[in-house]
Amino acid sequence: MQSPTLRPAMRRYTMRLLVLLALYVAALVGTKLWFRAAAPEGLLAYAAAILPALPILGVFATIGRLLIEMDDEYVRMLLVRQTLIATAFMLSVTTSWGFLNAFDLAPRIELYWPTVLWFGGLGVGGAVNALLERRAGA
Repeated sequence: MQSPTLRPAMRRYTMRLLVLLALYVAALVGTKLWFRAAAPEGLLAYAAAILPALPILGVFATIGRLLIEMDDEYVRMLLVRQTLIATAFMLSVTTSWGFLNAFDLAPRIELYWPTVLWFGGLGVGGAVNALLERRAGA
């Protein structure tokens, strides 16, 4: 059962996350449409291209803020372990891919893919946490 101190922090985290993900979708779709219709030029093009990244940066800050606001030390440890696993997962895959690419054995990838891997790694970290929790409870 969740502790009473967990609920408010997680509620705020969820609301922040939903707002940021909605902003991300709007920025990505809007920017894609803008570039297809009449691509901006110069500094405006750079600013527009960076726009979808800003909500994702906000997601990283939101995760960090959750770690700070979390009152339950045990749950905080689980979240820290989850983010460490996500980071190790992303760094392992991108480092390996980088060496494959250096020897012309793998194609170059767009640099937003490590972020996608990191978010996937959060899922891996959550699964590891659940497995360890189940094992500890047995």
